[in-house]
Amino acid sequence: MKKVHKNFVEKSSLELARLLSRVALDKKAEDLVILDVRKISSFTDYFVIMSGRSTRHVQGLAEAINSELSKKRTKDGSTEGLQEGLWVLLDFADVVVHVFYRDERSYYDLEGLWHDAPRVEVEE
Repeated sequence: MKKVHKNFVEKSSLELARLLSRVALDKKAEDLVILDVRKISSFTDYFVIMSGRSTRHVQGLAEAINSELSKKRTKDGSTEGLQEGLWVLLDFADVVVHVFYRDERSYYDLEGLWHDAPRVEVEE
């Protein structure tokens, strides 16, 4: 898990999820979805789920999100899956980001697994 910088602690988890989404969309993330899991999860408030066209694109999306937030937070852990680029998990406590290679996303089907979670409108 990564510690969120004090400037971002005051932002709501929804604001953080939307900020991360905008960064990803600027880097051409595909099929981006925000799931509100507050009522069905004890470990986070929102999932931000997206796809990349290739393993390199997946890595680039994760790096762009990390880079944007590195100005505003301190690392207190590691990102999972960046080396392989098939499924990268970025844990920001209240927001967990999943960046998938297309085929991996359909295989794991997080949206199906968390089908009870309402979707949040993505602001582009």
